[in-house]
Amino acid sequence: MKSLWKIGLIAFLGIAIASLFIFSPYLVAQQAPALPGQTQSVSNYAQLFQQAMNFILTRYVDEPDAQKLFEGAMKGMLEALQDPFSAYLTESDFRSLTDTTQGEFGGVGLFINKMALSQTKSDGPETQYYVEVVSPIDDTPAHRAGILAGDYITAIDGESVKTMEMDEVLRRLRGRPGTNVRVTILRQRSITFDVSLTRAIIEVPSVRHQMLDNIGYLRILQFTSHAPERVEKALREIQSKNPRALIIDLRSNPGGLLGAVVQIADFFFTDGNIVSTRSRNPRENQSFDASLGYEFPSNLPLIVLIDKGSASASEILAGALKDRQRAYIVGETSYGKGSVQQVIPFSRTGFRLTTARYYTPAGVSIDKVGVSPMREIKTPELSEDEQQSFRRLMESRRIEYLVAQNKNPSRQQIESWVLRLQNEGFKLENRWIRRLIQNEVNRVNNINPPSIDLDFDTVLSQTLELIKKGEIPPR
Repeated sequence: MKSLWKIGLIAFLGIAIASLFIFSPYLVAQQAPALPGQTQSVSNYAQLFQQAMNFILTRYVDEPDAQKLFEGAMKGMLEALQDPFSAYLTESDFRSLTDTTQGEFGGVGLFINKMALSQTKSDGPETQYYVEVVSPIDDTPAHRAGILAGDYITAIDGESVKTMEMDEVLRRLRGRPGTNVRVTILRQRSITFDVSLTRAIIEVPSVRHQMLDNIGYLRILQFTSHAPERVEKALREIQSKNPRALIIDLRSNPGGLLGAVVQIADFFFTDGNIVSTRSRNPRENQSFDASLGYEFPSNLPLIVLIDKGSASASEILAGALKDRQRAYIVGETSYGKGSVQQVIPFSRTGFRLTTARYYTPAGVSIDKVGVSPMREIKTPELSEDEQQSFRRLMESRRIEYLVAQNKNPSRQQIESWVLRLQNEGFKLENRWIRRLIQNEVNRVNNINPPSIDLDFDTVLSQTLELIKKGEIPPR
């Protein structure tokens, strides 16, 4: 289960309703008529809920705040669904909904989701509630500091996130540009370290592209409203250079707009299904099909990279290209966010409710399952000994000290630092130490890292080699 929310308020209302049965039976003597499609018992629950609300408002020892009661009840109902994507939306939540489509916002540059994480300790298993990093946003403080998809935030400015609502987490991470926030990161369930981030105006990018020798490389960072036009422009530029193949990189892409991903998928098909949605009400089912228009040459091999940070719209694109045998999928199984949400507004607040699920052209639901690669290439994880070295290195703040002495080290200086740290007993691969040093240099100097680092990105470098050898896509 990717997310479990507290349901204390709904439990409280349950106790209140039980008291009504015991002490005020006349309150439930008459039942309201059921709504269409409801049973009488379901309709009765709605009436009981209203009566409990009225009873609390009129009989509580102090005059309660009706808005807080309403918001608490809404949160409790939606949290009881145990669906991480159905939730009550505060005013700030509503503003957050437009961040990725309207351009920019202040913060550190993370897409996050609160979830439970079970850990085994000496006295048995224990479930802790952490904030999961779905993906960092490119060219942001979090990205420059080296925070990765799959990391967990356990504390913000030294305060545990266990009891924080998502609205509180977002409020603490955001703030005036130029101010600092310290987040505690848990990586691979055993490495814990602090990262100091300086908030900035976050501009949400959508597309990057370049040629890697004779192979086109297109990275879709997010499916914003402008992504289709930018992807088409990038595809035309790549096509003009006669590529041998095209790599579409969807790693750490958290999704975005359904309309945007359908338009982008359409660049690779002239007809046929791209994705469909199914809900409890068959009349609300929808099918999205390709149409005539610009099409990237179908004779050029297409390779799609996915990982555990590829979610929602990125899974729709990968699933459509895979099912219709248009692309070869490489990497790791994707996130598994295959549900559709509707936003119901209440003036400046409202709620988000899962109302349907996505299905790929083969009729497969990716919800809580994800899209599996056709060739698995995993990002190498640290061994237990390497994890200990990583932890000691981060706790020692040795890299911060070295960079403070020379904020603009040369490549040769960085290599000498790598050797120096290894001789001090930090047994990590060169690429890991080199990347940590470069992350600190980027953070201190507010430098945007290059979009591609083949020295560190072993998945992309291996994929390029396999394409050049003719091993993927298979002949």
